[in-house]
Amino acid sequence: MLKDSNAFSSFSVNDLHKAKIFYSQTLGLAVHELYGMLDVRTVGGGRVVIYPKADHIPATYTVLNFPVENVDEVVIELEKRGVHFEIYNEGNIKTDKKGIMRGQGPVIAWFKDPAGNILSVLEEKY
Repeated sequence: MLKDSNAFSSFSVNDLHKAKIFYSQTLGLAVHELYGMLDVRTVGGGRVVIYPKADHIPATYTVLNFPVENVDEVVIELEKRGVHFEIYNEGNIKTDKKGIMRGQGPVIAWFKDPAGNILSVLEEKY
């Protein structure tokens, strides 16, 4: 029934204007306003809808992952653009001083958008 549907994900933010600047200028994604929301397009036809919510509470989990070829290079570039990477040292999640976790699954680094939503860049190697 839904196998041919072009599904997409969505999440909320508390400030749509700040989100638009972050996703379009800082991350360099194609962002369009649509019905009072942001329609974010990624390579390969991926789509994320970001909507405003006055009582927004950031998710405590990763809401959006960006597969990249080299996490170290992307972390350096995003840091130049003002992105701060999270440092974790809890349970199985331990990052280095740059905020990159290695050796337990994919190489991955987490960061937050202006609304506090958790995003990541990760290396997918098959």
